[in-house]
Amino acid sequence: MTSTAMRDVLVIGGGINGCGIARDAAGRGLSVTLVEMRDLASAGSSATAKLLHGRLCDLDDLRLLPVREALLERDVLLRAMPHIVRPLRFVMPVGRGAAPAVCPTTGAELPRRRKGGAGSLPKRLALFLYDHLGGRSILPGAVSRALPGTEEGAPLKPGYRTAWEYSDCGVEDSRLVVLNARDAAAHGAEVLVRTRAVSAEVVDGVWHVILEDAAGNRRLCRARSLVNAAGPWVSEVIGGVAGARALTMPEETYRTHIVVPKLYDHDKGYAFAEPDGGLLFAIPFEAEFTLIGRIDAPGKSGAAAGAVQARGEAAVLAAANRHFATPIRPGDVLRSFTEVSLLHRGSELAFDEATGAPFLSVLSNRITTYRRLAEQAVDRLARHLGGAAPAWTATAPLPGGDFVVNGVQTLADRLVSEYGFLTPAWGLRLIRSYGTEAWELLGKAATEAELGQAFGATLTAREVGWLMEREFAQRAEDVVWRRTRLGLKMSAAEIAALDAWMTSHVPETRRAAAE
Repeated sequence: MTSTAMRDVLVIGGGINGCGIARDAAGRGLSVTLVEMRDLASAGSSATAKLLHGRLCDLDDLRLLPVREALLERDVLLRAMPHIVRPLRFVMPVGRGAAPAVCPTTGAELPRRRKGGAGSLPKRLALFLYDHLGGRSILPGAVSRALPGTEEGAPLKPGYRTAWEYSDCGVEDSRLVVLNARDAAAHGAEVLVRTRAVSAEVVDGVWHVILEDAAGNRRLCRARSLVNAAGPWVSEVIGGVAGARALTMPEETYRTHIVVPKLYDHDKGYAFAEPDGGLLFAIPFEAEFTLIGRIDAPGKSGAAAGAVQARGEAAVLAAANRHFATPIRPGDVLRSFTEVSLLHRGSELAFDEATGAPFLSVLSNRITTYRRLAEQAVDRLARHLGGAAPAWTATAPLPGGDFVVNGVQTLADRLVSEYGFLTPAWGLRLIRSYGTEAWELLGKAATEAELGQAFGATLTAREVGWLMEREFAQRAEDVVWRRTRLGLKMSAAEIAALDAWMTSHVPETRRAAAE
């Protein structure tokens, strides 16, 4: 069994927190290895609501500090990654009798909040606070609007007369994870996918962790500190570490989100206030689809573990059909996924020195505030490791994000003008995925044929090779469901052909590492 050089930090878990911590630590000059037992963002970090939001629901309980932190981070991330984060206006209709809300997985009716108690903060006041708590500097503020005769009112059932319109952001969640991993690697981190930590113990004040790759090859990784960012498996990692103290584990909650054909033509989202304090949302998704899901009120569980996803789909459909005029049927659901949230009511970081070496567990997976959590985690580690540079990520763009907010369409137009074979939709997709790096990806190609084999839905061998070489993709599912969402537009046969091509085209870097 081979042994690697000593690392300052070993991160277990390739979700948003693990990759965020690896990026922050590597950028401060610490040596980092990150291991993920499957693919990056293959669990909860690719199954989110695809939103960077300020936690509007929390205002009903007057939880001002969490809302302020999330709003501040929303603007930081929008500046750092304007290609994968997009400003999104939400229409919140009012004035129509609300039907009972149901649990988005079990279908059981959810309790209404008591009048005058939590959840009764007037929306006018809530949105005023939402606009001002974070020192809003980019996104437009909330306004009231009439709905009859407008494009915003057209998709809704009769009875809605007015609406509040406010700002939040959509995000490509799995690309956010991958770009953090890429930036970590650019700062010297080692990123290992489909590699699991088999065991971990402290020997003479140093972590000795056995890693095993998909082929069964094992290696010893020695590290001065260990970060447990395993998301839903955080308790399993703690249980496998000798001497680790037991923790009060986060509550896991489950929410089902669905993708259906596009319900309306404009580019705004909808947010419907539910009687229990949560929000049902619908947003434009991948140009041709609508994503529908739910954001829960603070302290509310989505559903019990083990609930059947099909029941969740039915509940989301029932909720959406209370508001939209055109019926959405079960056969309209093109894809569904379950978001797993960790609801920890104490500190989101648990530091344990009883193991004999620093051991940090992450007990939250909120995507909007991941960067701040990573910064806090590395601050904590740096006090023990020493020699780390100051925090740096607040003003640093992610790969491809070095352009102005709201500059996506301008970049897309320029790309299409310079590469005449691109359609406007294709050019826009490339900019939304790769930002300013789209030019490097396309290189000197003068025709579509020069991009190599076409797999469908504008995916070519040139792009797949980029994803394999630079973004740690190894299988077709990594490409069509996480690096892109093109699986929604590709046939099973096309995806199978892509997988076969990827299997036979292992990048030189990965081949050399295996040898």
